[in-house]
Amino acid sequence: MNGQFSFPLDVARGAIASRPAVAPVEQFSNYIVYVDESGDHGLGNVDSNYPVFVLSFCVFHKRHYAEKVVPSVENFKFRHFGHDTVVLHEHEIRKERGEFKFNDRMHKHAFIDELSGLIETSNFILISCVIDKMRLRERPQVVDNPYHLALGFCLETLYELMLEKKQASCPTHVVVECRGPREDRDLELEFRRICDGENRWNSRLPFRIVLADKKTNSSGLQLADLVARPIGLAFLRPDQPNRAYEMLREKFFCSGGRKAVGSGYEGWGLKVHPAPDSEKPR
Repeated sequence: MNGQFSFPLDVARGAIASRPAVAPVEQFSNYIVYVDESGDHGLGNVDSNYPVFVLSFCVFHKRHYAEKVVPSVENFKFRHFGHDTVVLHEHEIRKERGEFKFNDRMHKHAFIDELSGLIETSNFILISCVIDKMRLRERPQVVDNPYHLALGFCLETLYELMLEKKQASCPTHVVVECRGPREDRDLELEFRRICDGENRWNSRLPFRIVLADKKTNSSGLQLADLVARPIGLAFLRPDQPNRAYEMLREKFFCSGGRKAVGSGYEGWGLKVHPAPDSEKPR
Protein backbone atom coordinates (compact mmCIF):
# COMPACT_ATOMS: atom_id res chain seq x y z
CA MET A 1 0.00 0.00 0.00
CA ASN A 2 1.36 3.39 -1.01
CA GLY A 3 0.73 6.77 0.54
CA GLN A 4 0.50 7.82 4.14
CA PHE A 5 0.18 4.25 5.45
CA SER A 6 3.40 2.96 3.90
CA PHE A 7 6.49 2.44 6.05
CA PRO A 8 10.12 2.79 4.97
CA LEU A 9 10.96 -0.70 6.25
CA ASP A 10 8.12 -2.46 4.43
CA VAL A 11 9.24 -5.80 3.04
CA ALA A 12 9.78 -5.61 -0.72
CA ARG A 13 7.01 -7.17 -2.77
CA GLY A 14 7.74 -10.80 -3.29
CA ALA A 15 10.35 -11.01 -0.56
CA ILE A 16 9.93 -13.49 2.26
CA ALA A 17 9.04 -11.70 5.49
CA SER A 18 11.30 -12.65 8.36
CA ARG A 19 10.06 -12.94 11.97
CA PRO A 20 10.41 -9.57 13.71
CA ALA A 21 13.26 -9.34 16.17
CA VAL A 22 12.16 -9.74 19.79
CA ALA A 23 14.27 -8.32 22.60
CA PRO A 24 15.11 -10.88 25.28
CA VAL A 25 12.96 -10.45 28.38
CA GLU A 26 14.43 -11.19 31.78
CA GLN A 27 12.40 -13.45 34.03
CA PHE A 28 11.28 -11.77 37.26
CA SER A 29 9.48 -13.20 40.26
CA ASN A 30 5.70 -13.04 40.61
CA TYR A 31 5.98 -10.66 43.56
CA ILE A 32 6.66 -6.99 44.13
CA VAL A 33 7.59 -5.44 47.49
CA TYR A 34 6.80 -1.94 48.75
CA VAL A 35 8.58 -0.55 51.80
CA ASP A 36 7.92 2.24 54.28
CA GLU A 37 8.84 3.15 57.82
CA SER A 38 7.47 4.82 60.91
CA GLY A 39 9.55 6.85 63.35
CA ASP A 40 13.06 8.20 62.84
CA HIS A 41 16.12 5.98 62.85
CA GLY A 42 18.28 8.20 65.08
CA LEU A 43 19.54 6.99 68.45
CA GLY A 44 20.67 10.37 69.78
CA ASN A 45 17.51 12.09 70.95
CA VAL A 46 14.87 9.37 71.24
CA ASP A 47 11.24 10.56 71.27
CA SER A 48 9.77 9.29 74.55
CA ASN A 49 6.29 9.26 73.01
CA TYR A 50 7.37 7.04 70.12
CA PRO A 51 10.76 5.45 70.96
CA VAL A 52 10.65 2.89 68.14
CA PHE A 53 11.57 2.57 64.52
CA VAL A 54 9.32 0.37 62.37
CA LEU A 55 10.15 -0.92 58.91
CA SER A 56 7.42 -2.68 56.92
CA PHE A 57 7.51 -4.72 53.71
CA CYS A 58 4.19 -5.19 51.87
CA VAL A 59 4.56 -8.12 49.47
CA PHE A 60 2.02 -8.29 46.62
CA HIS A 61 1.44 -10.89 43.96
CA LYS A 62 1.83 -8.81 40.79
CA ARG A 63 -1.34 -10.01 39.09
CA HIS A 64 -3.51 -9.27 42.13
CA TYR A 65 -1.77 -5.93 42.59
CA ALA A 66 -2.32 -4.86 38.96
CA GLU A 67 -5.86 -6.19 38.57
CA LYS A 68 -7.36 -5.54 42.03
CA VAL A 69 -5.28 -3.32 44.30
CA VAL A 70 -4.39 -0.47 41.94
CA PRO A 71 -7.95 -0.08 40.54
CA SER A 72 -9.36 -0.13 44.09
CA VAL A 73 -7.01 2.64 45.23
CA GLU A 74 -7.76 4.71 42.13
CA ASN A 75 -11.52 4.34 42.56
CA PHE A 76 -11.22 5.30 46.23
CA LYS A 77 -9.46 8.52 45.24
CA PHE A 78 -11.97 9.34 42.51
CA ARG A 79 -14.84 8.97 44.98
CA HIS A 80 -13.30 11.15 47.66
CA PHE A 81 -11.26 13.70 45.71
CA GLY A 82 -12.55 13.64 42.13
CA HIS A 83 -9.06 12.84 40.77
CA ASP A 84 -6.30 10.34 41.41
CA THR A 85 -3.24 12.57 41.88
CA VAL A 86 -3.62 12.68 45.67
CA VAL A 87 -0.94 10.72 47.52
CA LEU A 88 -2.23 8.99 50.65
CA HIS A 89 0.06 9.76 53.60
CA GLU A 90 -0.74 8.43 57.07
CA HIS A 91 0.78 11.48 58.81
CA GLU A 92 -1.19 14.00 56.75
CA ILE A 93 -4.44 12.03 57.16
CA ARG A 94 -3.94 11.79 60.93
CA LYS A 95 -3.09 15.51 61.22
CA GLU A 96 -5.79 16.50 58.69
CA ARG A 97 -3.43 18.46 56.48
CA GLY A 98 -3.46 19.34 52.80
CA GLU A 99 -6.11 17.38 50.91
CA PHE A 100 -7.22 15.66 54.11
CA LYS A 101 -9.19 18.48 55.75
CA PHE A 102 -12.53 16.92 56.55
CA ASN A 103 -15.88 18.68 56.84
CA ASP A 104 -16.62 17.13 60.24
CA ARG A 105 -15.94 14.06 62.40
CA MET A 106 -18.55 12.03 60.55
CA HIS A 107 -16.81 12.75 57.26
CA LYS A 108 -13.43 11.73 58.67
CA HIS A 109 -14.77 8.53 60.22
CA ALA A 110 -16.43 7.55 56.94
CA PHE A 111 -13.18 8.21 55.08
CA ILE A 112 -11.12 6.16 57.57
CA ASP A 113 -13.65 3.32 57.53
CA GLU A 114 -13.53 3.03 53.76
CA LEU A 115 -9.74 3.32 53.70
CA SER A 116 -9.48 0.58 56.34
CA GLY A 117 -11.75 -1.60 54.22
CA LEU A 118 -9.49 -0.98 51.23
CA ILE A 119 -6.45 -2.19 53.19
CA GLU A 120 -8.36 -5.18 54.52
CA THR A 121 -9.47 -6.39 51.09
CA SER A 122 -6.04 -5.85 49.52
CA ASN A 123 -4.22 -9.17 49.68
CA PHE A 124 -0.59 -8.75 50.64
CA ILE A 125 1.87 -10.47 52.95
CA LEU A 126 3.30 -8.27 55.67
CA ILE A 127 6.87 -8.46 56.97
CA SER A 128 7.88 -5.97 59.61
CA CYS A 129 10.59 -5.22 62.16
CA VAL A 130 10.19 -3.06 65.25
CA ILE A 131 13.39 -1.61 66.69
CA ASP A 132 13.10 -0.72 70.38
CA LYS A 133 15.54 2.20 70.39
CA MET A 134 15.67 2.62 74.16
CA ARG A 135 16.67 -1.01 74.72
CA LEU A 136 19.03 -0.91 71.73
CA ARG A 137 20.92 2.03 73.25
CA GLU A 138 21.48 0.04 76.45
CA ARG A 139 23.43 -2.64 74.60
CA PRO A 140 27.23 -2.48 74.82
CA GLN A 141 27.65 -2.71 71.04
CA VAL A 142 25.19 -0.31 69.51
CA VAL A 143 24.35 -0.48 65.82
CA ASP A 144 24.33 3.15 64.72
CA ASN A 145 21.51 2.81 62.20
CA PRO A 146 18.26 1.06 63.20
CA TYR A 147 17.05 1.32 59.60
CA HIS A 148 19.90 -0.86 58.38
CA LEU A 149 19.37 -3.31 61.22
CA ALA A 150 15.64 -3.63 60.42
CA LEU A 151 16.42 -3.91 56.71
CA GLY A 152 18.56 -6.97 57.34
CA PHE A 153 15.83 -8.71 59.34
CA CYS A 154 13.18 -7.93 56.72
CA LEU A 155 15.27 -8.98 53.72
CA GLU A 156 16.14 -12.29 55.37
CA THR A 157 12.47 -12.96 56.11
CA LEU A 158 11.54 -11.95 52.57
CA TYR A 159 14.01 -14.53 51.27
CA GLU A 160 12.32 -17.21 53.40
CA LEU A 161 8.98 -16.18 51.91
CA MET A 162 10.34 -16.36 48.36
CA LEU A 163 11.72 -19.82 49.10
CA GLU A 164 8.28 -20.90 50.31
CA LYS A 165 6.67 -19.48 47.16
CA LYS A 166 9.34 -21.09 44.95
CA GLN A 167 10.33 -17.68 43.61
CA ALA A 168 13.89 -17.46 44.95
CA SER A 169 15.47 -18.22 41.56
CA CYS A 170 14.15 -14.98 40.00
CA PRO A 171 14.89 -11.38 41.02
CA THR A 172 12.26 -9.58 43.10
CA HIS A 173 12.15 -5.78 43.13
CA VAL A 174 11.96 -3.96 46.46
CA VAL A 175 10.57 -0.43 46.07
CA VAL A 176 11.66 2.13 48.69
CA GLU A 177 10.77 5.80 48.90
CA CYS A 178 13.66 8.24 48.53
CA ARG A 179 14.66 10.15 51.67
CA GLY A 180 17.63 12.26 50.59
CA PRO A 181 20.86 11.88 48.54
CA ARG A 182 23.05 10.77 51.46
CA GLU A 183 20.42 8.51 53.06
CA ASP A 184 19.59 6.94 49.70
CA ARG A 185 23.25 6.25 48.96
CA ASP A 186 23.82 4.68 52.38
CA LEU A 187 20.63 2.61 52.08
CA GLU A 188 21.54 1.30 48.65
CA LEU A 189 25.01 0.32 49.85
CA GLU A 190 23.57 -1.50 52.86
CA PHE A 191 20.94 -3.21 50.72
CA ARG A 192 23.59 -4.47 48.31
CA ARG A 193 25.89 -5.52 51.16
CA ILE A 194 23.14 -7.69 52.66
CA CYS A 195 22.14 -9.16 49.30
CA ASP A 196 25.77 -9.83 48.33
CA GLY A 197 26.23 -12.22 51.25
CA GLU A 198 26.20 -10.36 54.59
CA ASN A 199 23.20 -12.35 55.79
CA ARG A 200 22.26 -15.44 57.79
CA TRP A 201 23.08 -17.79 54.91
CA ASN A 202 26.26 -16.03 53.70
CA SER A 203 24.83 -16.23 50.20
CA ARG A 204 23.45 -13.90 47.55
CA LEU A 205 19.81 -12.86 47.87
CA PRO A 206 17.75 -12.33 44.67
CA PHE A 207 16.55 -8.79 45.40
CA ARG A 208 16.91 -5.49 43.57
CA ILE A 209 16.28 -2.13 45.16
CA VAL A 210 14.22 0.56 43.41
CA LEU A 211 14.42 4.07 44.87
CA ALA A 212 11.17 5.92 44.11
CA ASP A 213 10.72 9.68 44.29
CA LYS A 214 8.52 10.89 47.16
CA LYS A 215 6.06 12.30 44.61
CA THR A 216 5.60 8.90 42.98
CA ASN A 217 1.89 8.07 43.01
CA SER A 218 2.38 4.36 43.75
CA SER A 219 -0.54 2.47 45.29
CA GLY A 220 1.85 -0.01 46.89
CA LEU A 221 4.00 2.65 48.54
CA GLN A 222 0.89 4.40 49.86
CA LEU A 223 -0.47 1.22 51.42
CA ALA A 224 2.94 0.51 52.97
CA ASP A 225 2.90 4.02 54.45
CA LEU A 226 -0.45 3.32 56.12
CA VAL A 227 0.55 0.12 57.92
CA ALA A 228 3.83 0.96 59.66
CA ARG A 229 2.60 3.24 62.46
CA PRO A 230 -0.19 0.91 63.74
CA ILE A 231 2.47 -1.76 64.21
CA GLY A 232 4.58 0.60 66.28
CA LEU A 233 1.62 1.65 68.42
CA ALA A 234 0.63 -1.97 69.03
CA PHE A 235 4.12 -2.65 70.37
CA LEU A 236 4.19 0.44 72.59
CA ARG A 237 0.61 0.21 73.88
CA PRO A 238 -0.51 -3.42 73.53
CA ASP A 239 -3.55 -2.94 75.81
CA GLN A 240 -4.90 0.02 73.83
CA PRO A 241 -7.55 -0.70 71.18
CA ASN A 242 -5.92 -0.72 67.77
CA ARG A 243 -8.37 -1.55 65.01
CA ALA A 244 -5.80 -1.17 62.26
CA TYR A 245 -3.40 -3.60 63.87
CA GLU A 246 -6.10 -6.21 64.46
CA MET A 247 -6.73 -6.11 60.73
CA LEU A 248 -3.01 -6.38 59.92
CA ARG A 249 -2.53 -9.44 62.12
CA GLU A 250 -4.16 -11.50 59.39
CA LYS A 251 -1.55 -10.36 56.86
CA PHE A 252 1.73 -11.14 58.64
CA PHE A 253 3.92 -13.86 57.21
CA CYS A 254 3.48 -16.69 59.71
CA SER A 255 4.93 -20.09 60.50
CA GLY A 256 1.77 -22.05 59.72
CA GLY A 257 1.05 -20.80 56.21
CA ARG A 258 -2.42 -19.83 54.96
CA LYS A 259 -4.18 -22.12 57.41
CA ALA A 260 -2.72 -20.28 60.41
CA VAL A 261 -3.08 -16.61 59.44
CA GLY A 262 -3.33 -14.33 62.46
CA SER A 263 -1.12 -16.55 64.62
CA GLY A 264 2.47 -17.73 64.66
CA TYR A 265 3.75 -14.46 63.20
CA GLU A 266 5.64 -13.06 66.20
CA GLY A 267 9.32 -13.66 65.70
CA TRP A 268 8.49 -14.67 62.12
CA GLY A 269 6.76 -12.06 59.97
CA LEU A 270 6.97 -9.58 62.86
CA LYS A 271 10.34 -9.23 64.55
CA VAL A 272 11.17 -7.08 67.55
CA HIS A 273 14.77 -6.10 68.25
CA PRO A 274 16.19 -6.40 70.80
CA ALA A 275 13.95 -9.42 71.23
CA PRO A 276 11.76 -9.46 74.36
CA ASP A 277 13.00 -11.83 77.05
CA SER A 278 9.89 -13.97 76.53
CA GLU A 279 10.52 -14.44 72.82
CA LYS A 280 12.56 -17.44 71.78
CA PRO A 281 14.79 -16.96 68.74
CA ARG A 282 14.04 -19.12 65.71
